[in-house]
Amino acid sequence: MMQQKRILTVLSEYGYWGEELLGPMEHLEAAGYGLDLMTPRGGRPHALPPSLDADFIDPPLGGPVTSAATAAKVRALDASARLDAPRCLADWFPERPYFSAANFLRALEAYNDRLKVAQASLADYAGLLLIGGSGPIVDMVNNQRLHDVIAGFYRADKPICAICYGVACLAFARDLNDRRSLLHGRHVTGHTVEYDYHDGTGFLNTDLNMGPPPYTLEYILRDTVGPNGQYHGNFGKRTSVIVDYPFITARSNQCSYEAGAVFVAVLDKGVRRYGW
Repeated sequence: MMQQKRILTVLSEYGYWGEELLGPMEHLEAAGYGLDLMTPRGGRPHALPPSLDADFIDPPLGGPVTSAATAAKVRALDASARLDAPRCLADWFPERPYFSAANFLRALEAYNDRLKVAQASLADYAGLLLIGGSGPIVDMVNNQRLHDVIAGFYRADKPICAICYGVACLAFARDLNDRRSLLHGRHVTGHTVEYDYHDGTGFLNTDLNMGPPPYTLEYILRDTVGPNGQYHGNFGKRTSVIVDYPFITARSNQCSYEAGAVFVAVLDKGVRRYGW
């Protein structure tokens, strides 16, 4: 068994936003927590270039979004050996079989047997952290294995913190039988329409420029929470962090340090509601 007070931290192999790792990391480590990094296929994660650049002008916000001090810290972290050997999600959690698979019933039973073991091993962790940036759009948001990780933490009643496009992973995490999102009936925040790019949504390891994001996260979250939940965009406020336990959601990179501080408060002080 690994030491307690570990946080499973998931990053994309197609680029994470540097401050969204740095902010929670600094707060969690100061509180005595260690971060165990994981990527979907075990590749080393790298920060998105704009998140390393204090001179980058965010198009929808019309100004810089990363301070020189933060950019320097992110460059040092990204160049360090700390991110060199992340755990591989695909080697840990099973893939659900296609319904068209030969001998589907036996394959599904085997999947559920393996899933039970994998989810039980999450007991080693105090919480889950999902880092955002554009990369998660590619390999985290619609990742069934990651959905199973999220469900494992949810069923164990352990806190789950998601930042920026990491929040989209929560919207699609659901039980295959009832197919209702774990966010249904919850209070959440996430990227507002006003924060979405018109052009330039890109990813590491590819030259693809998708233009705008492939979906509007605000609309997905508004629909996902249903009539008994609420989406809080808090547009016009510098930060937006919402706790509706076990979920801690943060709108964008400007919320990263606040999200980290709130995550620690949830873990150590039993905070169950914040920001609404």
